[in-house]
Amino acid sequence: MKQFAVFVTRFAKPIVLIWCTLLVILAYLALQLPAKLQGDGFFYDGDHSYVTNELSETFNLPAKTIFVLFEDKTEEEINTALESLETIEEIQTITSPVGVEELNNNGFAYGLLEFDNTVVDYFPIIDELREKLGENNGISITGEPVISKDINLASQNDLIKAETIGLPIALIVLLLAFGTIVASLLPIFVGGATVVMTLGILTLLGDSVNLSIFVLNIVPMLGLALSIDFALLLINRYREERNTQSIEHSVQTAIQTAGRSIIFSALCVMIGLGAMVVIDVEIFMNIALGGTIVVLLAVLTGLTLLPATLILLGDRLNKGRIFRIKPTASRWQKFAAFVMKRPVTIIFVAVILLIIAMVPIKDIELTIPSTESLPTSYESRQTFDKLDEEFGIAENTPVFLLAENYDDWDTTEGREKIFDIQQQLLDDPMVDRVTSMFTVANIESAEMWEMANSNPQAPGVLDEVAENFIKEDKMYMVAYLNTTGATSEAQDFVRDWMDKDLGVDFALSGQAKFNQEIFDEIANKVLIAIAIIIVSTFFILMVAFRSILIPLKAIIMNILGLGATFGILVYIFQYGHFGLEATTLVLIVPVLIFCLVFGLSMDYEVFLISRIQEEYLKGSNNTKATIDGLVSTSKIITSAALIMIVITGAFAFTDVMPVKQIGVGIAIAIAIDATIIRLMLVPSFMKLFGDWNWWLPFRKDTRPK
Repeated sequence: MKQFAVFVTRFAKPIVLIWCTLLVILAYLALQLPAKLQGDGFFYDGDHSYVTNELSETFNLPAKTIFVLFEDKTEEEINTALESLETIEEIQTITSPVGVEELNNNGFAYGLLEFDNTVVDYFPIIDELREKLGENNGISITGEPVISKDINLASQNDLIKAETIGLPIALIVLLLAFGTIVASLLPIFVGGATVVMTLGILTLLGDSVNLSIFVLNIVPMLGLALSIDFALLLINRYREERNTQSIEHSVQTAIQTAGRSIIFSALCVMIGLGAMVVIDVEIFMNIALGGTIVVLLAVLTGLTLLPATLILLGDRLNKGRIFRIKPTASRWQKFAAFVMKRPVTIIFVAVILLIIAMVPIKDIELTIPSTESLPTSYESRQTFDKLDEEFGIAENTPVFLLAENYDDWDTTEGREKIFDIQQQLLDDPMVDRVTSMFTVANIESAEMWEMANSNPQAPGVLDEVAENFIKEDKMYMVAYLNTTGATSEAQDFVRDWMDKDLGVDFALSGQAKFNQEIFDEIANKVLIAIAIIIVSTFFILMVAFRSILIPLKAIIMNILGLGATFGILVYIFQYGHFGLEATTLVLIVPVLIFCLVFGLSMDYEVFLISRIQEEYLKGSNNTKATIDGLVSTSKIITSAALIMIVITGAFAFTDVMPVKQIGVGIAIAIAIDATIIRLMLVPSFMKLFGDWNWWLPFRKDTRPK
């Protein structure tokens, strides 16, 4: 680390020049990222995906559907509007509501635009649709592709809104920490550069990797907060050293001390991000990829660009002084002494508070986000809600059953199998009705089919019906459930059916199957991800601090803090407090918060314990080292936590619900971690365990005697 520090200080100008060149190039690319983001990231390569593609390719069923809602329009106006869309070649079929009773109700009518699975990018198509149909004229569109595009737009607006709120407040916190304009602006510059360059790199990867629209919020949220925290730590240590050393030596010492903490902190964060990869759902892959890139860049800029800039600025870092920072050591000294005198009492009170906060977890409800993610102010959301209100398009959930029979369906035995599957579906209390070759032909048994098909007065009629449902060795039918696909009952239905023996190979698809696959994949893998995080974090902290107890305590306290966070999230969102409408938590929120915050909160553990260890290795006893470490880092931990809370908490004022819940959750977790855990529980436990804190088998005591 010493040689690296010398290298950075010696080649400061070239380092800054290289980074500035990269920033300009990647900033240009970053502007193109929103156009490369598609979907909400909830994709799993399972039966649902297979059946949907097979139905589109083999049976020519639509892979995606866009609804066109008409309000108080004449038949002529509807026909004219739909005819204008015939020039859009990607549309497979157009279904008009004219003359179709079930597509008309109370002055409303809706048509269907169907697309096959060859369409990759719907965004230009949606723009063209809106241009041809016009705006605010009683004609609007909705559907999954339209909702996704509008969530993309909402995410961009949310990012601007969050940065507009968060960055000015972060600047105020930095001014309170440093007192000068230049020193306060530098972390924001480094953080902004880190995020912009990450978005540019993601643009380059966007052609080969499917990127979720939520990357646009999560990556800047994580990158800004972490980069500013790292910069705050390094600049603070540099300024401490500048009181007794030259500029060059102060920067080198800051890299060797604060830089070490930054590296270990980043490792903990990247472990949390990397662990998400075991969950084979696209959004976790996206956030792991984007998060890892932004954390790596945060470390690189924090250990090269920032110190190189400090060398070039020199004492101009203190230019633009707003006010002089008053020493706070005496106040923190009193606080530290108070904590160290009453460790058992403080531990008891803190743990009770955390347990009380956990109580609402018993009521937690998790759902996969759909149209509810989009604010009601968007036309596509209003259109979907109106369609559901007038036509109940979300009430009955279709489940598609695709079966393969290598002995041929077009035999008496094959048709008996089809009818038997149909009857088993109809006998299930969850099924309202079934669409199959038998129900379409209004034939009540395989024997009646044989009799009707042999009627010379209707040659080939039934064969035409069968051809719609049978292609070579494949057959499909559709069961309509009497519940929505988001319910646990719908998921249980598809789980039960996948265990059935129908005498043929088969697979299911539909919203219920999609939700079941996502839920099960997360449920089956989340414990593996958590185990990876906990075990890896333990060994990293054990190596960093040469201790068994310190990483054990850190892990247990993190779990307590995260449990309290989830309880508070349930209280805020599910119970509907603080002016929010009651809603369920998005399925990914607890997983993302655990994986992200477990690493993020280790920042403060590393910052605090590193300084305590530094004093302990100089020869101070455990109690004095803990007090000195607490006094010297408390202000910087508080400032860093405030910045993290401000940057992530600003997303509470955004509109896309998953992003809002993630932002609020991270802010709450960091607040708990930086106050109850780092300033109360950690020093209390350090006091209780004394020199046992630093016990490691076979370790030699190298402290001065």
